[in-house]
Amino acid sequence: MKRLLYFLIILLIPFAFSCKHGLKEKESFNAVFSTYKSDTTKKNGKAPKNEIFYGILTPVEICTIFNRLGITYNNATLNPISNRDQYLSSSKASINTGIYGVDFGYLKMFGIGQQMIDYMVTIREMSNKLGIPDSYLTEPIKKVQSDISEPDTIMFLMDDAFTKMESHLREGGRESTAGLMVMGGWVEAMYIATQLVYNPDKPDPEVIQKIAQQKYTLTTLLSFLKNYYDDPVVVYYSKKLKYLKNYFDSFDIYFKKGDLEIDTVKQVFRSTGSQMTVSVETLNRIRDYVNKLRTEMVTP
Repeated sequence: MKRLLYFLIILLIPFAFSCKHGLKEKESFNAVFSTYKSDTTKKNGKAPKNEIFYGILTPVEICTIFNRLGITYNNATLNPISNRDQYLSSSKASINTGIYGVDFGYLKMFGIGQQMIDYMVTIREMSNKLGIPDSYLTEPIKKVQSDISEPDTIMFLMDDAFTKMESHLREGGRESTAGLMVMGGWVEAMYIATQLVYNPDKPDPEVIQKIAQQKYTLTTLLSFLKNYYDDPVVVYYSKKLKYLKNYFDSFDIYFKKGDLEIDTVKQVFRSTGSQMTVSVETLNRIRDYVNKLRTEMVTP
């Protein structure tokens, strides 16, 4: 696995689509959210394909997704950098390095400023706690301080830094540490999406689709973490993620027969759309549990 952190808001569709069980009628909102394109969108007689990433996304791709979902600026949602000195254990440092990494990607959307620099410095300090050389992050920090007009260049440098961090951990036989960073990044991305984008009073079909697709990403994340069950912290959080998975298992996503193309090279699935039936109650439970889990992770 080449890239480090980001299982984000549009990632995975697996190879099984059968329904496990339906929602009880009394619990069901019975809202059907469809992303199928109308015939008017056809080009050369064919409807355009939507791409759903199932690989690990870079910070640049995170920003693209956040922009597309219309996430607003709210720094109160982020993990405060003041918490960094209180993460004393390796597991807490690992998880929150992933969380701070996604927060950095979120801030990039709104332009480079002092807060973005502060989060870069925080990521460096957190990685130092894990025995990762701070030289990996020195160049990006110097670059942002000397030329704040090139945010895309900064993102490229940070992406490279995270790749080096992952390689360093793996070469040192610390794969579980990298796994906890991945998990922290995924939870933070879900937290931002469900807190800032999802509106239970006025659900947006596209936003609901992106959140719902995480049922498959979560399955992959759990499978990924299973490789590191020698670490009791990984086991602990895997149990919590399995509990979260129960909510995702209460609904399914469907594709038209023959309308699914798998590109294993680029790690994307392509289809003209998908359809699902999911209750607002279920989405609220997902939102609330993610909030609870994330609160535990960021609490020193």
